[in-house]
Amino acid sequence: MTLPAFLRAEAQAVLLAIKVQPRASSNEIGPQLGNELRVKVTAPPVDAAANDALLKLLAHTLDCPRNRLELVRGHTSKHKTIRVIGLRVEDIVGRLAATP
Repeated sequence: MTLPAFLRAEAQAVLLAIKVQPRASSNEIGPQLGNELRVKVTAPPVDAAANDALLKLLAHTLDCPRNRLELVRGHTSKHKTIRVIGLRVEDIVGRLAATP
């Protein structure tokens, strides 16, 4: 299986490279943008609101508990790295592909 450029497998987790667009009109996971997955959230980039909205959207989309997602890098940037613990790469790819 060829991994999308925004995914990187680790021993016990998968890393997602994400570009966040805060203050969007809706919360949605968009297409791949270069080596990153584009994600839009309605929350503003203030007091970590956009980060929280991003993690909540990913938890819902990937059907996993919020505590299995960790913001590794990019706390104050649009470019973020998220660690997903406990899901296989195939599951993540399938669940992301199922989003409209």
